[in-house]
Amino acid sequence: MKYLITGGAGFIGSAVIRYIINHTQDEVLNIDKLTYAGNLESLIEVENNTRYSFQQIDICDTAALEQAVAGFQPDIVMHLAAESHVDRSIDGPAAFIQTNIVGTYTLLEVIRKYWMALNSDKKADFRFHHISTDEVYGDLEGTTDLFTETTPYAPSSPYSASKASSDHLVRAWYRTYGLPTIVTNCSNNYGPYHFPEKLIPLVILNALEGKALPVYGNGQQIRDWLYVEDHARALYCVASQGKVGETYNIGGHNEKQNIEVVKTICALLDELRPRADQTAYASLITYVTDRPGHDLRYAIDAAKIAKELNWKPQETFETGIRKTVEWYLNNLQWCRRVQDGSYQRERLGVQS
Repeated sequence: MKYLITGGAGFIGSAVIRYIINHTQDEVLNIDKLTYAGNLESLIEVENNTRYSFQQIDICDTAALEQAVAGFQPDIVMHLAAESHVDRSIDGPAAFIQTNIVGTYTLLEVIRKYWMALNSDKKADFRFHHISTDEVYGDLEGTTDLFTETTPYAPSSPYSASKASSDHLVRAWYRTYGLPTIVTNCSNNYGPYHFPEKLIPLVILNALEGKALPVYGNGQQIRDWLYVEDHARALYCVASQGKVGETYNIGGHNEKQNIEVVKTICALLDELRPRADQTAYASLITYVTDRPGHDLRYAIDAAKIAKELNWKPQETFETGIRKTVEWYLNNLQWCRRVQDGSYQRERLGVQS
């Protein structure tokens, strides 16, 4: 099969591409704008594979998309290209509206016209898989409630509102035009090649440099953590086996308070890379003003994908976070290069 993947130089997209090239015989075309969070170094291990190709394209560029799609003739499209950082969306929502909403619309229209022109056999097998987030559901009020595929949308941030909008567009293109779409909503990803603006890599790198480890509010916010390589397997499973018109929630079954995550990282660093003065890394934890509109708890019910597609995460949080910390310790040069002077792990999204 031929997979066109948007945002394939990003954190999750690159994991999907590495999985497909390393574990299947499928072919991949990676389309990515290469913003600050897109980095081709994440794909060095597959870049010379004859089944992999890359084109630098903005998904808002209709002509470039049409040319790429016509040349590659995909069987499946996996749409991961998105602006994805909540704090950045608070500071500058315009980019999120443009990429996540206008870009998704542009891609849908290009793919719809391509799909309509396919022969009947190829048309019947075609899939458009849209990758989204659990943040579209908003905040869970109860301590035991879980997001299901039918949870009403209630996005809290410009980021989650833009992703909710793109989800609605994708479903509308299925309902109105018959474009064979599938939507997945995932919990918080972590793992190798994660741009250092997100909690886990930021804490690791700040700790190693003896900088403060910022924890928003009281640190009691709960997230369901999903190892990125588990997510990549799930996405391939959905794209290749999922039922058209369906939504699948993907979670790691690993609910942790933010403060727990930070303390776990500190303990691992104490073990793997102790400080010269033997001071515990946890002494660097600093509580800072909470993010505006910060959701307290997210948690995914992943029973549907387990039952229908036989997917379950292989990593526990304990095994996944150890692999993650070890990867960053072994790849500090990658971290320095991808930041490229444009981002020095400063606090974003403090406007109210």
